[in-house]
Amino acid sequence: MTFSFAHNNINVSDIDKAVKFYEDALDLHVARVKDDSAGKFRLVFMEDSSTVHQLELTCLFDHPQPYELGENESHMAFATDDMEAAHARHEKMGCICFENPKMGIYFIEDPDGYWTEIVPKK
Repeated sequence: MTFSFAHNNINVSDIDKAVKFYEDALDLHVARVKDDSAGKFRLVFMEDSSTVHQLELTCLFDHPQPYELGENESHMAFATDDMEAAHARHEKMGCICFENPKMGIYFIEDPDGYWTEIVPKK
């Protein structure tokens, strides 16, 4: 028996805003969309161009308030082959929320407050 990552999920309050953020910030694209037949939620699966792992964005239409993220210690990480260009893009977008130059990493924050770590490709 083997297991492999399929996707990670986060709940978002504005699906269009979230999709645009992940397209602009991380070059993800929409792989597929699933709308609930009762109109209660929408799932948007986003992916990059080099892995099979997906990010599932869930928008619950009857949940208008911001999500409670606790201490926001859970996060995703994306590796890039050009930290300087990535940092410049994210700085221009105004989404850098924490930097650790000593470790060579930084974090960006999406419209719902989720943090994503940006690390150099090994």
